[in-house]
Amino acid sequence: MSYEIMNEDKMHEECGVFGIFAPGSEVARLTYFGLYALQHRGQESAGIAVSDGQAIRIEKGMGLVSEVFQDSAKFARLRGTAAVGHVRYSTSGASLPVNAQPLVVRYRNGFLAVAHNGNLVNGYELRQRLEQQGSIFQTTTDSELIAHLIARSGEEDLLAAVEKSLPELRGAYTFILMTADKLIGLRDPHGIRPLSLGRLDGSFVLASETCAFDTVGAEFVRDIEPGEMVIIDDSGCRARKNAVSGSHALCIFEFIYFARPDSNLHGRNVHLVRKELGRRLARENPVTADIVIGVPDSSLSAASGVAEQLRLPYEMGFVKNRYIGRTFIQPTQEMRSLGVRLKLNPLKQLISGKRICLVDDSIVRGTTSLRIVEMLRNAGAREVHVLISSPPVIAPCFYGIDTSAAGELVAARLPAGEIAREIGADSLGYLSMEGMTESVGLPAGDGCTACFSSNYPAEVPSARAGRDLLDLSVRAGEEDNGGCGGCGNHL
Repeated sequence: MSYEIMNEDKMHEECGVFGIFAPGSEVARLTYFGLYALQHRGQESAGIAVSDGQAIRIEKGMGLVSEVFQDSAKFARLRGTAAVGHVRYSTSGASLPVNAQPLVVRYRNGFLAVAHNGNLVNGYELRQRLEQQGSIFQTTTDSELIAHLIARSGEEDLLAAVEKSLPELRGAYTFILMTADKLIGLRDPHGIRPLSLGRLDGSFVLASETCAFDTVGAEFVRDIEPGEMVIIDDSGCRARKNAVSGSHALCIFEFIYFARPDSNLHGRNVHLVRKELGRRLARENPVTADIVIGVPDSSLSAASGVAEQLRLPYEMGFVKNRYIGRTFIQPTQEMRSLGVRLKLNPLKQLISGKRICLVDDSIVRGTTSLRIVEMLRNAGAREVHVLISSPPVIAPCFYGIDTSAAGELVAARLPAGEIAREIGADSLGYLSMEGMTESVGLPAGDGCTACFSSNYPAEVPSARAGRDLLDLSVRAGEEDNGGCGGCGNHL
């Protein structure tokens, strides 16, 4: 097992998706720029598939967007009228070249490209059933399931095939599907994972976050509704409601950690929401300190809100090394500690002798918090008071976020006072559930807060299914010899 030193003790969003239907435009390059804007959502692999109206061509591989597409000759092979792109962080399916997306398949009605964000909680059961019926899977991801369901639907019309397949899917999903002549955006009935629609010079764009629209010069139109299917083709953009939505349950961690600060969700700017989370956090936990610092980067907005509320100086306590890239290290305690020091370096002259208010967005296992507090102590901090701009994480997520098992979540085992002692802090304060929901500003009952409350808005997998799917991914990882990384999925 290897450990990525970037954010090893953080929640990890599974991926980001981008799609564009723009005849006459360089759709591959626009998708490349869109994926650049979404790189924070996944750094394991990247890919772009392009349709020229007849067939779909794809380029994908392991690594960052800039690494996968450093050869500009790839764009010469990706010419067409529509494109779909994907950046991945794996939560279902091993980190293998063959699992990189988009997935491109060819079945009796033509080509189909699939880009997926989320997690199908009934993925194991669906896969078992389809394999018993003769399906052959090329990947270990649940993303491939929708392609099999569409191919086996018996429907000649694609939209009818999609509508027939969707009721089989349980959990959280955003899909962008592309055929030779259509782009289709789908969101699950609860809207747990985000998807937005934009317009670019009369053409249409789909993306996980609005920051991708800003990057490519598109104008935000609206969020795709829970349970909605959007179809984009030569005739324009139209929508169908596929399912009666339950409570709108956008993952609350999109506001707290996942989304870029310049993105807007449900009409609210992420940076401004995080500042309000910080203000409320400070009102609930009025610590005495000399300066406020945040853990780069996602906590900086909340830290500025804390400083404003406490009327304390807001300082840059850490310098972040932004050139680490995809560096992996062995999982020894010494190497893990070195990894944090490679990523963050405290400003000793600023910190020495000070009472520090340290703001972070969450604590998962507590290992990184321990190392950061230790760095501040070694830099001469007199006191370290930790404030967290979210409630305690007490339950795992089953909807496409990589969290530890419940037994590994430190807040599920210990109260705040004991966690403070474990991480070496003088005090530890969390934001309340009420404070979080009021600061985010969603309508009452909206937003998925399951990781804080254990109240899941949609079905969760059985313990057996979860174990078997994990075993499948592990076996695939052990047997993999590098993978072809190509499209090669023929149904």
